[in-house]
Amino acid sequence: MEILDHPGWFWGLSLIVLTLAIHAAAVVMLAFAGVRVRVRLEAGDLKEWNLILILICYIGVIGLLLALVHGIECGIWAAAYVWLGALDSPLDALLYSIDSMSTRGASGLTLQRPWRMMGALEAVDGMLLFGVSTAYLFAVMQVQWSMLTAHAATGKS
Repeated sequence: MEILDHPGWFWGLSLIVLTLAIHAAAVVMLAFAGVRVRVRLEAGDLKEWNLILILICYIGVIGLLLALVHGIECGIWAAAYVWLGALDSPLDALLYSIDSMSTRGASGLTLQRPWRMMGALEAVDGMLLFGVSTAYLFAVMQVQWSMLTAHAATGKS
């Protein structure tokens, strides 16, 4: 059980909890905003093509906001790497973090030996966070699809 006493485990797991909490909060706020948007769109008398264009833009904005949240979360990991001395350069730490969180792993950067476990844990965190984002985006698209089909069924074109 010596491996569990390693500081990389503590910091990595703590950052997973923190970033998942941030991500959950962001998705909940997006969901509340989405309800407001849907109510307005359903109340409006829009032509089908106008509705389609609005929904495309809406999904694009959600994707952009989710990417921004992922970037903030990478920044948190990068700040931890610099603060702990795992990497010296903030720019390298951010590149390493984005690379790890996306599970790309091709930056060529490596953490200082005592902190390498954190890089692996950040990849686990990235899979969880991207999974949450993907599930949310899929749910939004399902709701929008049902709105489009209901709109088409009423014959508004």
